[in-house]
Order: sequence, then structure tokens, then C-alpha cells
Amino acid sequence: MNIQQSNRGVVYQGPGEVSVESIAFPELALGKRRCDHGVILKVLTTNICGSDQHMVRGRTTAPQGLVLGHEITGQIIECGRDVEFLKAGDIVSVPFNIACGRCRSCKEGNTGICLNVNPARPGAAYGYVDMGGWVGGQAEYVMVPYADFNLLKFPDADQAKEKIRDLTLLSDIFPTGFHGCVTAGVGPGSTVYIAGAGPVGLAAAASAQLLGAACVIVGDMIPERLQQARSFGCETLDLREDGDLAERIEQILGEPEVDAFVDCVGFEARCHGCNHHEEQPAVVLNSAMQLTRAGGRIGIPGLYVTEDPGAQEDAAKVGSLNMRFGLGWAKSHAFFTGQCPVMKYHRQLMQAILFEKVQIAQAVNVQMISLDQAPEGYLDFDGGAAKKFVIDPHGSVAA
Repeated sequence: MNIQQSNRGVVYQGPGEVSVESIAFPELALGKRRCDHGVILKVLTTNICGSDQHMVRGRTTAPQGLVLGHEITGQIIECGRDVEFLKAGDIVSVPFNIACGRCRSCKEGNTGICLNVNPARPGAAYGYVDMGGWVGGQAEYVMVPYADFNLLKFPDADQAKEKIRDLTLLSDIFPTGFHGCVTAGVGPGSTVYIAGAGPVGLAAAASAQLLGAACVIVGDMIPERLQQARSFGCETLDLREDGDLAERIEQILGEPEVDAFVDCVGFEARCHGCNHHEEQPAVVLNSAMQLTRAGGRIGIPGLYVTEDPGAQEDAAKVGSLNMRFGLGWAKSHAFFTGQCPVMKYHRQLMQAILFEKVQIAQAVNVQMISLDQAPEGYLDFDGGAAKKFVIDPHGSVAA
């Protein structure tokens, strides 16, 4: 039995505020029941995600006191008695989706909408509002259930530590960006528009290249993020500038439409052009229908919520958006939404990292920080830093 008792984590304190607090050490338990299928992890890396920022900005119904963090890589220190294929000392990636492996959704490979891990609705995640109440992993230690099913074991612990800056991205943003591209139909020779140059957008751009895209165009409003996209070969559009997007794309491609469109922005989207400070939550979706060729596909890994108390319009507060859906219907577009089912991709993407077919940490500009620096990391990220902040709770990566 593990005898560690102390634990600290990043806790949501209300809009605009997080702090590092002492929290309970994890137990192999679900409420009053033993969790014999779970493991306890010493967290090696845990990342700050744009989805976390939605909560911290006060744009969801997240409760005060929530321990944040759904992007987790760790080392097993204790296994439940029913865990068969993992052992203490293994280094593993934790999919942000929590999945039982037993329900209809899981058996179909749709682990983002597991039916058994969240009483409120299909799908669960660590440290996230309305996603089952699971304790987050921006902490020193965390419990992971259904371990044999959920966890991706790295084949060599020393190699995993050497490449941890890349491998830490397997828990969410690399598979999520890749999923956005796959569902949008990206393949060899494709032309692709990526909306948003945050970490997920940059991961999607790198994924599009990995899938063989001929040209990847990234749109954003933050010059540093656009420069980051250009650093690995993407074309870019500064969306603060006026001008019709179709015409600007035609200047790059010779035609005004792309084969595939990936929305990595979500519900906090803002207007294009001179009014770029104003929110317009459906602007990316409407741009997608304008800019995607007839018969094309639109991947939407960007987050859209059912409740947005911070929205400017009453309709948007309940997730109702002003979409020009008739255009998408007329052009026979296919739309793909929802959480990425991480397990569908993470092993293949691990191999791409280990065999150096992709430099994903470089693409998203990983910045390592300590647990105590997490509040500052949240502030910098909210300010538009062109970085992916990765927390090193024990100083093990720095060492």
C-alpha cells in the first residue's frame, strides 16, 4: 500500500482566479465503494488547456473549489486488485475522456460519450464542469479508474521521460487536433483551413501536415500565435484585418475555398476585421460553411457549451447560435462535433512521436512550469501567450 499522504492541486476559486491548495490524497474509491479497477498516479506532467480557461473566465457553471486538470501523464504508484496489465512504475498517458470500456459507446470506440461514468449525461473528464465530478489532475497525485482500459503505457520508461514534452500532449490536444483533421477529411494533397492558433489549433495544423495536406492555412487574431504557425510551414491569416476571407484564401490557393475546415475556436469566437474585440459565437461555424467547398467536411473539436452564463446574447447563454445552416445544407457539408475519443488515436500518435515523424511540442511551443507557477500560467495563457503551459508538479522533468 502507498503511504503518501500529502497532495496539492490547482483549484478554481471563481471567475478569473485559481490557486494552489492542499487537497486530499487520492484513494482507490468511488464514493463509498472501492475502486479496484483504478490506479493512483504520481503526476509527471499535467497541462493547462484552453477548455480550462473557459471555466476560469467564468463562462461555465463550474463550482468554486473544483480541482482542475484533464491532461495528465503520470507514473503508477499503486494498483487496485483488479488491475491486470499494469504495474507500479509504469509511465502512462491518461486520456482526458473517462471511459468504462463496458458500455455500448465504449464498445463502439466512442469513449468520449461513455454511458456509465457521468450520471448527468454521456461523457466524463477529470476536473471539468458537468463531466461527472471527477477530481482533476493538475495536482501531485491523482486516481484514474478503469485503468487497464483507459491508460496508454509507454513502452520504455527512460524513453518516455526523454520525450515527455511531446508525449504529455497525447492526453488531449494532439489527438483532439488530429481528430478534427480526420473528421474534416484531411488527407494527402488536401487544402485545409484551421480556425484558431491556440494549442489545439497548432496541434491540428501539425496533424494536417502529418496526414499529408498540401497547404495548411491558420487564422487567428494574435500575431505571436500566427508566427508560431508559420514557424513550421503554415500559411496564416490575421483575422483583425478587414477583407473577405474567401478572397484572402484565393490569394493563397488560387481558389476561394478549401477542401477541409477545422474549428479550433469554439463558443468564445470573436468578429473578424475591425470589430474583432466583439464576441460573435457562430462566426467560425458560418465561415466554415462559406469557405469549405461543396461536398467538403467540417471538423469541430472547438468547445461549444449548453450553458454560457457570460454570453452577451440570451440565446447564446443556452447554447443557441445564429448559424446560416441553410448554406451548409445547400453545399452538402458534413459536420463532426463533440469530444475527441482519445483512445482512437493516442497509440498511433505515440508511435509518430517515438519514431520522430512529428515534433508536436515544438509546434505548440511547450513551456514547462512548476505547480506553484500555475496561476501565472493561467494568466499568461488567457492573455494570448503563444505557448502550451505544461505543469511539472514534482520538478522531475526539470531535474
